[in-house]
Amino acid sequence: MGETALARPQTSATTSARPLRAWQQEALERYEEQSPKDYLVTATPGAGKTTFALTLAARLLGRREVARVVVVCPTDHLRLQWADAADQLGIVLDPGLTNAVGPVRAGTQGYVTTYAQVAGKPMLHAARATAVKTLVILDEVHHAGDGLSWGEAAEEAFGFAARRLCLTGTPFRTKPDERIPFVRYEEDSYEEGLVSRADYTYGYKEALADSVVRPVVFAAYTGTSRWRNSAGDVVAASLSEAGTRSVEMAAWRTALDPKGQWVPHVIAAMDDRITHLRESGMPDAAGLVLASDQDDARAYAKIVRRVTGKPAELILSDDPKASKKIERFASGSARIAVCVRMVSEGVDIPRAAVLAWMTSYRTPLFFAQAVGRVVRARGPHESATVFLPAVRPLLSLAASMEEQRNHVMPPPKTVAGDELDLEPLPPREKAPDGLPQWEALEADARFAHVLHSGTAHTGEGTPAAPLDEEDEEFLGIPGLLTPAQTAELLAKRDDELRLRIAQRHDDDTGELPIVQDHPDEDDAGRSWRDAAELRREINRLVSRVSAKTSMPHAVVHTQLRQSVPGPPSASASVDVLRARRERLRTML
Repeated sequence: MGETALARPQTSATTSARPLRAWQQEALERYEEQSPKDYLVTATPGAGKTTFALTLAARLLGRREVARVVVVCPTDHLRLQWADAADQLGIVLDPGLTNAVGPVRAGTQGYVTTYAQVAGKPMLHAARATAVKTLVILDEVHHAGDGLSWGEAAEEAFGFAARRLCLTGTPFRTKPDERIPFVRYEEDSYEEGLVSRADYTYGYKEALADSVVRPVVFAAYTGTSRWRNSAGDVVAASLSEAGTRSVEMAAWRTALDPKGQWVPHVIAAMDDRITHLRESGMPDAAGLVLASDQDDARAYAKIVRRVTGKPAELILSDDPKASKKIERFASGSARIAVCVRMVSEGVDIPRAAVLAWMTSYRTPLFFAQAVGRVVRARGPHESATVFLPAVRPLLSLAASMEEQRNHVMPPPKTVAGDELDLEPLPPREKAPDGLPQWEALEADARFAHVLHSGTAHTGEGTPAAPLDEEDEEFLGIPGLLTPAQTAELLAKRDDELRLRIAQRHDDDTGELPIVQDHPDEDDAGRSWRDAAELRREINRLVSRVSAKTSMPHAVVHTQLRQSVPGPPSASASVDVLRARRERLRTML
């Protein structure tokens, strides 16, 4: 069989099997007007870049302008996803073609590979891409950047291909000496460097207006973290009021520790959100938990089981069954999947509408790609909710997504293999003898605010309209609840979730709750739990005193410390906290 015989003409029924969105049709028309050798499309995650690219491929194959399609993507799982999507349009792409196999297999119209495979044998892929006229689709093309071997290999492999289509979810910046092949650049007028120039751009603002993506509600959770530093001192700080960057990072790391109460509390809030989505028009709604590493992911999966009573789908990058697990979760009915990086980019799970950010990664590109996993809209009145720690780096990224403009993201740094430098928190300190120098002790959680249009809504005060039970069924659905009402409802449920977590813990251990008027101060775990509850009670009493006296919260706190001297409540002892609680009660 000759090479050109593989390019069977596409019927009109095949190429129009999936209705095109307005932006996809416009981008196709612009391409066909120009008929360029290179074409870069920047479209927000969830907008439908895959459908656009394969529709273009089907048209070029049908007109015999190309006879082969090669798709290059970041991960092995995406190879299967691309092949399945191509099959729906009548294009047969081989997702299992390895570097050990020379020619493209007969009966196919091309294949799907990864950037890592191309870097392994660029000349092999060059031979395949030049044997016949070939369209090369470079998915998430920023992976070919940063001046490392992947970019050089992509240029060597596909520099002489007939057509190249580059796709990305966000504009990106590169250094002048680290240009990504096949991408045009222009000078950045605000910062030193070059910015990619797309031939067609479809941003989050436009996608939201077209109901192509879901609006995102960011629910931030703060809490008090307590840890022992390398000097042996016990430090306590609030996530949202940590002060210096180093203290904020330590408080953040402590909050993410599986032994604390921050993670179970937020998982309970996430599960509650999934329940309401399933009762309000999304019967298959699901959530994703992003962990920093595999140890945390395994621990979080156990917490999901304890808190929700349902097992989580655990998806790890080194698990040979990871791709099958993603497919099973995408098409199944499981509520929550816990993963490290497997679903952060490109993976299509349309029923996932809730994300819990329990990772220390904080680069803009990773944030945009991860949030993109839960914004793909399937129908009207769907929204996405992202639960995240109330720390400045993440709140800044969330606020950026709220702004109605495109953002230029730096590409991730690539190291050996397919790993990304995602700016994790500083590693745990080690002494010369290998003993840990830093130790997470405990962390609690409480709702902080909802971020909407750059404004934080705390849920305090009188909402625009009172909430009733029917309102609660529509938490966060655009046009039915205001951001202030959404915040009020999350705040209202906060104490209920805390009680639920405590009950789940007691049920799991088989022990009854311990109630002590004077706990043993030598019992560090018991003392800390009492202290956390005392701090929450003090905050509630301060709010009541403030409402009664019309004094600001800060003034009440100042007077309280004058009446009962000692350190701030975040680091005060149980005895001091009890004394402050009694003092507040006398003020009511």
